Amino acid sequence: MATEERIALFLDYENLALGARDHLGGGFELKPITDALAERGRVVLRRAYADWSYFDEDRRMLTRAQVELIEMTQRMGASRKNAADIKMAVDAIEMAFARDYISTFVICTGDSDFTPLVLKLRELDKRVIGFGVRDSTSKMLPPACDEFLYYDNLEGVEPLPSKDTAGSGSGAASGEKKSGRARKSAKSATPEPVVEEATAQTHDDEDGEETAQPDLAVLVAQTLSGLQTSQAGEVTASVLKRTLVRKDPTFSEADYGFRAFGELLRHLADRNVIELSEGPAKGDPEILLAEAGDKEEAFALLRSVVEELSTGQESVPLSGLKDQLRRKAPGFSEKKLGYRSFLQFTRAAATEGVIFLDWSDVDKDYLLETVEPSDS
Repeated sequence: MATEERIALFLDYENLALGARDHLGGGFELKPITDALAERGRVVLRRAYADWSYFDEDRRMLTRAQVELIEMTQRMGASRKNAADIKMAVDAIEMAFARDYISTFVICTGDSDFTPLVLKLRELDKRVIGFGVRDSTSKMLPPACDEFLYYDNLEGVEPLPSKDTAGSGSGAASGEKKSGRARKSAKSATPEPVVEEATAQTHDDEDGEETAQPDLAVLVAQTLSGLQTSQAGEVTASVLKRTLVRKDPTFSEADYGFRAFGELLRHLADRNVIELSEGPAKGDPEILLAEAGDKEEAFALLRSVVEELSTGQESVPLSGLKDQLRRKAPGFSEKKLGYRSFLQFTRAAATEGVIFLDWSDVDKDYLLETVEPSDS
């Protein structure tokens, strides 16, 4: 506990909210960011800056997440945006000097005006993590940070399909379509929306009524995958439990019928969701995602469905493909394998040489093709 990161979270809310609305087709949600930070340390300060008269509906969501709302009311002859930027930068520098226990500053914005702030915080020996919507993030900001995460790629962020893809991948059947390999030169520099079903976990409604428990295997696999990505060292049972509680302070293994967290882990190991090995301390085993047959079976399922759907056409659009897999295997979930999205799962399959995946500017979607086995 003594070595865990203490994190201060600063949100340029106008930049994030407008970026999510304009480029992702939906509203901004804070939970994907706080879940990602739970895997990196303990958040001790949360502040969001905006003229809240423009974001009245978002106030409740942020207040329930214990975010301090800093009001930047627009004045005659003044720039609201510049005022918020300056206030946020001044507060961050003040915290760097006044709260020396804060080791990590999280700057949530895509605005290049914050680049000098990031560089100054690093000069003060602070670690800086950035978050931003990909298409509204300046190219100058990410290289300045120690780590930069695109909001679009976070677990729980599911961009709405564009109007061009609202149909059934019309470009895939049009005469303009090129083969996947010919499209490589025209690949977009930014990832595009992927239609994906919501996760099993749902939030409380406005009346505070309780909803169904999230799928345990999905919850643990997602969290473990995030920890393995963000941490250099081993992931132990105590680290995993602490992270699960950070994500959901009400988490308890007793809600799933287990008497102890170790019993829960043994149950998941028996189901081939995780693997347990001896850890640094007795009773605190090291945990890994299972590398056995489940992933290979899922890749084989993907390949077989792509082969079936590609009959009579060169490639298959990613939009709607997950539904096709579930028709063939109703229990399929890429999240049980530790993947945060269906797109990440298909990228892993492409890396393994199971399928070929490429973005098409013509179809406005990712297209998949089967890979012919090489002659050896």
